Amino acid sequence: MSLDPPSYVVSLQNNIRSRPIPWEGAVRAKTITDTDHKKIKAIDKVRKEQRKQALDGETDGYVSLFLGGGDGEGIFKSAAKRQDMVVYLLVLLDDSIEDSPALMSALLKNSDPYAPFLPLLKASTNLDEPLPLLAALVLTKLLSQAVTSSSKTTSQLESALKSLYSYLSTLSKSSDAGHQDIAVQAYSSLLRSKKTRELFWDQRTETVDPLMDILRAGAGAGKDTGSTLWSEGASTTRANFDTGIAGGVGIQLLYRVLLVIWQLSFEGELVGEGLQDEHDILILYVQLLRVSPKEKITRLLLSTLYNLFTTNRATLLPAAGLARLPSLLQTLKARHLSDPDLVEDLNGLIEMLEEYTKGQTTFDEYAAEVRSGHLRWSPPHRNPVFWAENARRILDENKGELPRALVDILSKPWENDKQVLAIGCNDVACLVKEVPEKRSTLEKMGLKTRVMELMADPNESVRWESLRAVGEWLRYSFD
Repeated sequence: MSLDPPSYVVSLQNNIRSRPIPWEGAVRAKTITDTDHKKIKAIDKVRKEQRKQALDGETDGYVSLFLGGGDGEGIFKSAAKRQDMVVYLLVLLDDSIEDSPALMSALLKNSDPYAPFLPLLKASTNLDEPLPLLAALVLTKLLSQAVTSSSKTTSQLESALKSLYSYLSTLSKSSDAGHQDIAVQAYSSLLRSKKTRELFWDQRTETVDPLMDILRAGAGAGKDTGSTLWSEGASTTRANFDTGIAGGVGIQLLYRVLLVIWQLSFEGELVGEGLQDEHDILILYVQLLRVSPKEKITRLLLSTLYNLFTTNRATLLPAAGLARLPSLLQTLKARHLSDPDLVEDLNGLIEMLEEYTKGQTTFDEYAAEVRSGHLRWSPPHRNPVFWAENARRILDENKGELPRALVDILSKPWENDKQVLAIGCNDVACLVKEVPEKRSTLEKMGLKTRVMELMADPNESVRWESLRAVGEWLRYSFD
């Protein structure tokens, strides 16, 4: 799962490595000790092999240099007033732990290896400031190694991880693709254990929400996914992917964001319902599947859906049909696909959905649609036989769960998908027509007031269906 470092980071680190640092002057000013200087000199501006030899030969000494220990306070604390030195030392430490696995292991045995770097995350709110960014890169390497090398999670690790997630989220919220790329690559390095994924989800307002915003932009929708993507008008096409996709999201960034959500989906039981309830992930992924230009992107989309469906069959499979996933999967199956993992997940999804569909009735399909929070002109809405046979059950099922869901749906403006309001008014009209003795119950829920309000809606279809619903009420007004 190794990814190339973001180009901005590579450029920044190369720039810092080329800077001259007056170490001798720092010794004279007692900013660092002569011993510190000798250790730095042995690993600075030398070949990788030479650096590794020096680090491996005096590992404990370098742990004391970077983290402190014994009587020493650590060079990041002693040089704290010299930002130029701290920045340089962060790059040097990053190079050192990359070149010497022995140093990495020794650092992680320290009682709190993250302490020198956590305050640096708050050194500046300027996202282009190198100090917090370079500290975050070091922390990412330390933490990603710590969570994969041990099954134990310490309080220091959890605290450091939460702070790092919070800092990285500021990068992911940026409008700059370079900042976003740094964040998602760091996330991907960290999400390699159950605990890190659970903590990531716990902070989902900071961590997950900005990533879903990126995916929505790529799918050609704004934050109002519930209306824009459910409507027929999502305009993203395959042609958008020549150099990037809708909303200015590049293919590589899209892939890396999808990779993070895929890693998170391994905790499907924890995250599945939340991703659907908070982000309408099924319809979002269906739209991304439609426009996916590369098999590696399609593979991540399908694999994520497979993980989520496997652990959330009862809640997510009913919504799959509403999102028109089954027909899309058949379209994908007709293509010549070369990735065996992709084909395996595709066939697995098709089998899962076919098995689920076999046991579904028309009522089940209608109930799933209403519970999804979004309505479309599926067959039951216009079928008088369906309403004659099921209207009373719709009102009574789970103590009125479905009419309450209609109340919630009709309470929203649906500015980008007015047909939802028209369909909701249609359903209210059918319920009143078929079960007139329950109209007072529906009125107490606020449905009569709402459909009367919608008679003044600018949309002609909404006005017509609301007028029809009010007409059904008036039919019995003199009984």
